[in-house]
Amino acid sequence: MVEDDDLTPNLMSNQVWRGNGEFVPPDGICWVSVLSCLLLACSYVGSLYVWRSDLPRDHPAVIKRRFTSVLIVSAVSPAFVWAWKMYTGVMSGPSLLALMGIRFEGLIPAIILPLLLTMVLFVGPLIQLAMDCPWGFMDGIRVTFDPWFWALCLSDMRWLRNQVVAPLTEELVFRACMLPMLVPCTSPSTAIFTCPLFFGVAHFHHVIELLRFRQGTLSGIFLAAVFQFSYTAVFGAYTAFIFIRTGHLVGPVLCHSFCNHMGFPALGMALEHPHRLTVLSCYLLGVLLFLLLLFPLTDPIFYGLPTPVCTLASVPSSLCVS
Repeated sequence: MVEDDDLTPNLMSNQVWRGNGEFVPPDGICWVSVLSCLLLACSYVGSLYVWRSDLPRDHPAVIKRRFTSVLIVSAVSPAFVWAWKMYTGVMSGPSLLALMGIRFEGLIPAIILPLLLTMVLFVGPLIQLAMDCPWGFMDGIRVTFDPWFWALCLSDMRWLRNQVVAPLTEELVFRACMLPMLVPCTSPSTAIFTCPLFFGVAHFHHVIELLRFRQGTLSGIFLAAVFQFSYTAVFGAYTAFIFIRTGHLVGPVLCHSFCNHMGFPALGMALEHPHRLTVLSCYLLGVLLFLLLLFPLTDPIFYGLPTPVCTLASVPSSLCVS
């Protein structure tokens, strides 16, 4: 039991600290945090539909308009976190940008290690692609360093959406802005599984377009929506884990872009592959290595202890320590 003398209010920030230095969240912070995250998610999804058009979502004109709206929402999203901090009185040592994972300390490991970890998980699909690719290894290297290849990619609106704009804006809004608001009211581990719910629900807007353009049966569209929600929620939990462990935005963005490029593993094709045993063994090897390396490659000691978002935790968390 904590004695009354052990609680001292910080008059500058309306925070309360126990005698042992442990942060006590202000009353009602959870409602404010959840509503702020919900408003942010609705703003992001709503911005996609401010443009009236009868064209499908993959049309270049639609993509360009949506680029404009989501980039505007993403640009103002830090203001949501700032307003949340001012309203709740939550203060922290790290700056607002540091809390959102925009910092220099540990930047190089944050660029390399999370992406490497994600590629390990996709060892099976990568080996499968290498087996089925008609190009040789040196051909692939030449294409990778060919400026015309990248010029072609950058001129493709769908490529820009899937590999650049969507990963950057979604990770900024749904991870970098939401997690600092959720961690003080719950805990880092709980926030990891709460934050993806907003991300998963936000992807339900694809159902509207599938129904609008009659792209499948009602039951098929519903099942696809449920699958997409489940997949995006799991993926969102993974990138939230990376964000909290590394304290960087760049890792989740690169992992998101890579996963968008790879897509969901083609297990059906793997089962029918001529070298099925080899491919499936690589799938299993990738999962096992991923589980083995998950904590070592995201050890906060590589990225600077403590990671900024962990300074907002009301109770110590094993996710925030080496």
